[in-house]
Amino acid sequence: MSFGAAAQRGRRPADTDPCPCGRAAFGQCCGPIPAGERAPTPERLMRSRYTAFALGDAAHLRATWHPSTAPERLDLDAATRWEGLEIIAATGGPDDRRGTVEFRARWRDADTGRRGVLHEVSRFRLAAGRWYYLDGEVSELETPEE
Repeated sequence: MSFGAAAQRGRRPADTDPCPCGRAAFGQCCGPIPAGERAPTPERLMRSRYTAFALGDAAHLRATWHPSTAPERLDLDAATRWEGLEIIAATGGPDDRRGTVEFRARWRDADTGRRGVLHEVSRFRLAAGRWYYLDGEVSELETPEE
């Protein structure tokens, strides 16, 4: 399963629009991170990455993936629509070197109508003052079609 619509740099909501991650207005939430602000915690980076998948911002995804685990190619699924993020647990703060984020992300396939939930425990690492996504243990939980 891959997140969101394929694009080098996806669409950008207005700063006052709700952030796709569901936490706050885009300009006060995930918006500043792809624009260059450093994520202070693994949770904030995870939220910005979910938002990047939802918006098709492959550039942000590549920039925040640790080079030791980043794929050579990043294919985003244009039919996947991300419909909500739930953070279950998070570790790691500004003074830590490693962290984790457990989350569930609801998705819908725009072509087939199929729905599901992606459940992942992601690992993050602080390097050169920036948090990076390392990898994650994924379990995809499909929900019945409505």
